[in-house]
Amino acid sequence: MGSAVTHAPAREGLTDSGPRHGPVKAPRPAGLKRRRRRENLAGYLFMSPWIAGFLLLTAGPMAASLYFAFTDYNLFDAPRWIGLDNFSEMFGDPRWRHSVRITLWYVVVGTPIKLIAALGVALLLAQKRRGQAFYRAAFYAPSLIGASVSIAIVWKAIFSDDAVVDRTQQLFGIDAGGWTGDPELIIYSLMALTVWQFGAPMVIFLAGLKQVPRELYEAADVDGAGKLRQFWNITLPMISPVLFFNVLLETIHSFQIFSSAYIVGGGAGGNACGPADGTMVYTCYLYVQGFENSRMGLASAMAWMLLVAVALVTAVLFWSQKRWVHYEEGGR
Repeated sequence: MGSAVTHAPAREGLTDSGPRHGPVKAPRPAGLKRRRRRENLAGYLFMSPWIAGFLLLTAGPMAASLYFAFTDYNLFDAPRWIGLDNFSEMFGDPRWRHSVRITLWYVVVGTPIKLIAALGVALLLAQKRRGQAFYRAAFYAPSLIGASVSIAIVWKAIFSDDAVVDRTQQLFGIDAGGWTGDPELIIYSLMALTVWQFGAPMVIFLAGLKQVPRELYEAADVDGAGKLRQFWNITLPMISPVLFFNVLLETIHSFQIFSSAYIVGGGAGGNACGPADGTMVYTCYLYVQGFENSRMGLASAMAWMLLVAVALVTAVLFWSQKRWVHYEEGGR
């Protein structure tokens, strides 16, 4: 009988050439690398329209306006570098300071009223009742059409002399005349227009109210808390993130108001921003300097000052949220 030859099992980490340290890595197939490159290329191709649009329509114009802010540029001749002269002239311009005051008044007064109206209607629509879908659509519709030029023209007609608002005032013995012809009242017609467009924040508030647990209200009812106390101690804290979002968004939008102020104020001409500059909001004066006075350098400087102001207001709002915004995990 021949002797059986047995082969000892190979010891891990040993080869004919000696021991190896660590696991043996398989070489990455070249096909996998090519496939990943094709996938990355496809992703970049799909992103290319957005990238091109961002560079050509956003980043490029922003960089150009930053350069124009330090130049004397009238849209027809080549820009001439003048350093900080545009900013010095802007700060010393009384009409610029007036536009800042008008804009701040519009933001401080109009935005809270709009949010209060949106929250109030959202609280009503959060209750189950017949025709709820119709009411939601009806209250949201002004947000879709309110920013159009046609609505601004209609709004100007409503608040003009001997129109609907003027005649309604006369029924109550108020002889104030049309708001659009009064430098003191015309800004309030713009506020009324922006309050009328409360549909968008209303929908956001309504979504936040739907997330408040009903058990909290049931426990409050057991403890004898009234509706006002429930709203203050339960509803507001629970929807505070939604409230913060709406405050931030509507504040930024209020700083950017232009079309309604320009149309209601009178449009092109000597009173482009209202009688006695009654609707001279910041963007309206920026438009006047850039396109009616052909001072694009000064207008660019004004635009960058608006950007800085909105950024500072946004930073303050984010800083303040630590004190009044409550999140589900209990943090602020």
